[in-house]
Amino acid sequence: MADFYNAKEIEEKFYKICEERGYFEIDGNKSIQEDGKNFCIMMPPPNVTGVLHIGHSLTFTLQDIMTRYKRMDGYKTLWQPGLDHAGIATQNVVEKQLLAQGTKKEDLGRKKFVNKVWEWKEKSGGQIVYQMRRLGITPAWSRERFTMDEGLKKAVKKAFVNLYEKGLIIRGNYMVNWCTHDGALSDVEVEHKENKGKLYHLRYFLKESKEFVIVATTRPETCFGDTAVMVNPNDERYKNLIGKTVVLPIINREIPIIADEHVDMEFGTGVVKVTPAHDVNDYEVGKRHNLEFITIFDEQGILNDYCDKFKGLERLEARDIVMAELEKIGNVEKIEDYENQVGYCYRCKNVVEPYISKQWFVKSEIADETIKKVNEGAAEFYPSHWINSFNAWMRELKDWCISRQLWWGHQIPVFYCECGHEWADESDTPECCPKCGSKSFTQDPDVLDTWFSSGLWPISTLGWGNGDELKNEKWFENDLKEFYPNTMLITGFDILFFWVARMMFQSENALGEIPFKDIYLHALVKDKDGKKMSKSSGNIIDPLDKIDEYSADILRFTLTLLAVQGRDIRLSEEKMVLVRNFTNKLYNASKYLLLNAPKFENLSEIEVKTELGRYMLSRFNECVAVVRENVEAYRFNDAANALYKFLWDEFCDWGIELSKGDKASVAELGAIFKEAMRAMSPFMPFISEYLFHELSGTNLEDTNSIMVEAYPKVNERDMDIERKFALVIEAIVSIRRAKATVDLGNSKIAKAYMMVDEDMSAVIHYVRLLAKCEEIEICTEKVANSAVDVSENLSVFVPLSGIDTSEIVKRLMGQKNKLEKEVAKLENMLGNEKFVANAPAEVIKTNREGLENAKAQLEKVVGELANFGAQ
Repeated sequence: MADFYNAKEIEEKFYKICEERGYFEIDGNKSIQEDGKNFCIMMPPPNVTGVLHIGHSLTFTLQDIMTRYKRMDGYKTLWQPGLDHAGIATQNVVEKQLLAQGTKKEDLGRKKFVNKVWEWKEKSGGQIVYQMRRLGITPAWSRERFTMDEGLKKAVKKAFVNLYEKGLIIRGNYMVNWCTHDGALSDVEVEHKENKGKLYHLRYFLKESKEFVIVATTRPETCFGDTAVMVNPNDERYKNLIGKTVVLPIINREIPIIADEHVDMEFGTGVVKVTPAHDVNDYEVGKRHNLEFITIFDEQGILNDYCDKFKGLERLEARDIVMAELEKIGNVEKIEDYENQVGYCYRCKNVVEPYISKQWFVKSEIADETIKKVNEGAAEFYPSHWINSFNAWMRELKDWCISRQLWWGHQIPVFYCECGHEWADESDTPECCPKCGSKSFTQDPDVLDTWFSSGLWPISTLGWGNGDELKNEKWFENDLKEFYPNTMLITGFDILFFWVARMMFQSENALGEIPFKDIYLHALVKDKDGKKMSKSSGNIIDPLDKIDEYSADILRFTLTLLAVQGRDIRLSEEKMVLVRNFTNKLYNASKYLLLNAPKFENLSEIEVKTELGRYMLSRFNECVAVVRENVEAYRFNDAANALYKFLWDEFCDWGIELSKGDKASVAELGAIFKEAMRAMSPFMPFISEYLFHELSGTNLEDTNSIMVEAYPKVNERDMDIERKFALVIEAIVSIRRAKATVDLGNSKIAKAYMMVDEDMSAVIHYVRLLAKCEEIEICTEKVANSAVDVSENLSVFVPLSGIDTSEIVKRLMGQKNKLEKEVAKLENMLGNEKFVANAPAEVIKTNREGLENAKAQLEKVVGELANFGAQ
């Protein structure tokens, strides 16, 4: 066995071998598959523009653990991989590249630009797939899909036409979230952030009067679109103004003063401007009061004719210029600092504007049946509290804007004929208008929101709606029957509404069934101080850096140990080092075993006969039961902890040490350790594979991988042998403590006495060896002139004859005097009524706890002195 484990070399070599052998595919474990056991999980398709970040690492690690575990447990397993075309992000990347060359997409035209994007996708896209492989994950790579491949394009059209014909997809003028760079956005694509801005108090003069009302606004440049001023009908200050007219500054257009209970009388002056075409709340007010809707800038945010001499300015750049004019003509009352929430485009970070635009929408009714089924128990969330968030959002669901003003994406399959007819069609090029037969028609230029196609991911990747495209290559005839509904979903909680909810209602609408029973939503990975990772904070952790520095196994296992349901993960170097130490422990345990035997049999091929072998096997059986129970309940951290504690605390710390007193047990321990590597395989696949083969005298190049062999089963524990060895360990620890009190440390002693009710004759030699005692005598009463240690089930006595205890007694007396003074001081302090009455509660509590601790320590020291015949 080599002196050290070369993780990088082993991981790359082993991964390549296993992928080439087809182990990751649905028949990779054919020899151990059991009838009726199918498992399917969908990879959240990362953006084709993406790179692996630490959140991806957690998602893919947990998915891989489930997939590897189920594969080893006899399931026909499909982990579906793929990439999302990422409409906005990808178009932005290619546009920037073209602009760097002095070319705009409009210079190329739609067709040539889309071809350029495809070229970029083939050359540069999918970098994240290489990075996933470095993490050691095992999806069925041969079935990798892309949300714009030929089959999925057909599925998207089928879903659209289906919803269109049901009346669940409509087109109309709505107020939408508008990015002047990327176009329409859905609500969840807008990031709201705290903004330190200004609140502008403007004077709107009454018609033909020197009187004025003061309105407060954060967006003075929108005043050109005001079509009313509004007060609360219950506001006594302004009842006399309702129905009168004010004159808009600069452009002198007259607008009415109206009353509506929407107005908060406490905000500002209680008078607000109404801009129905550029404010979400004003939009509803405008509809209620039949106001005019005036759009003051175009889709690029450029002010139009309604804005007088400011026409041509960009809307944000115009703010200070408009304010300067308002100051000049005497319409500014005051300007205050003001903090508010501002919406930004989640892709380009541009300020988002409420904007009235003709767009395509999926009606919120699409989710009705999904909401009902989820609340009837058709889907279960882990942690369970996420159902509350799901319900709160879904029950307030608004119509979903699905049209995007892009060229890259699924072009909306709606056609407009010159005769005025509109229809949706699954064909790329319909022959003619179904109403008049004309061939003079055009297709809607917009594309679908990326989430529309990824919302079909659980069914489209299994062949739904694909026609015959990519059949028997990327999907097969029985896929839907075998793998739908998917078994479960694992993803970050932050895309519950972006992706998870859309998959649920789109798949349910298509097939009448929720796409997965179990939904595990993991928390965020943060830095060691609990801060969110960001470039500005300088605390981003690159997974590939950590894989290079430590190993894929170590990164995976660290993340898994920290993955407590519902709790953010604090990733740190210290935790990575801790897991590295664990892998070193496993490596050294293997080296010890191989020093005692050239190779070891599989556990299934031997009979475990020795006392120590039986004990370790029983503890391993308990470990397997705990791991299985926790993996099935998605308590990944508890499963990993069970393996960690068994292998480090029990096998390495006790099993290895105790075997030095029973060489016959080593062959059995080697077999048990090999089986433990099978149990570890889903969590740390590479080092477990390596150590398994080292101990077997084989290599992966010539034999099967343990990743496609059976996962350890739950077997009965031997409680009798466990009880005996629990006493062995307790006795060893107790004697070591007793020796420590007389400064004997790790020295060998001639004799110790032990008082215990159980018969330990069969295992007493283990105690002699590890406690370093030449002889242990069982006694029935206390042994005088001895160092004593009393534990839960036994007492031990180390004779003091021949040991100079004077220095020990001197040290203990010093401790006793110091503790007596501490106790006296704290008792006096807490007995002082004035102190107790005036001191803070926290100080009183700290002193009381200190008194209790000092008394406990004093009692222990007095007891030790009594053992030495001193008081």
